[in-house]
Amino acid sequence: MIKKIEGIVLTETPYGDNSKIINVLTADLGLIGLMCKGAKSLRNPLRTKTVRFTYAAFHIDYKEGKLSKLLDVDIIDNFKNIRNDIELISYATYITELTYQVYKQNNDNEIYELYKKSLIKINNNLNPLIITNILELKYLDYLGVGLNLNGCIKCGNKSNIVTIDPDVGGYICNKCYIKEKILSNKTIIMIRRYYLINIDTISKININEEIVREIDEFLNKYYERYTGLYLKSKDFIRKLNYL
Repeated sequence: MIKKIEGIVLTETPYGDNSKIINVLTADLGLIGLMCKGAKSLRNPLRTKTVRFTYAAFHIDYKEGKLSKLLDVDIIDNFKNIRNDIELISYATYITELTYQVYKQNNDNEIYELYKKSLIKINNNLNPLIITNILELKYLDYLGVGLNLNGCIKCGNKSNIVTIDPDVGGYICNKCYIKEKILSNKTIIMIRRYYLINIDTISKININEEIVREIDEFLNKYYERYTGLYLKSKDFIRKLNYL
């Protein structure tokens, strides 16, 4: 069955001498595998249209539950700014690998929309760390380890919140506080805003660098404790930010 489907390339794997297989996260069909005949050949126009995080309309011979065949590609956005900047490539690589892992655990179509919107914002030169952290925070729900941001994780109290702790998984009020690390009140507020914000609506970002770093450190610890995911691309980003 011939179909035209919007999607983004998550992975590419060599196949034989001149071909490759790509995994494409799509708007309507979820994650599909495509055989790209001759796509490694220097003269084949598909060669540059089937690389990782290419956002396009893919013309395919679709076979449900099986490897489909790629026929042609209409580029929607090649994310030129990302591809020309090593730092942005690092972030795009990480969120692409993260998206692949998240989708394998929860094949919700909203994952595609969150991922696409995040790539677009990073390509538009919005702070890549903040966009990445927003996406990480939203993905926690799909991983089944979402944060409790409605009140104290221990007693449910919605007032007198003094910190948010990655070990217990949420807010802690002054009555339940023992010796957890105190995060700034602005950080506590911004984590909730990260979670609630629609990525589409972000056009300008102006957040204190100390708060940005505090949120990133919190999410790093939370991911390590609760998700079981380890991605080397994340280590590279950490080196970029904490030299």
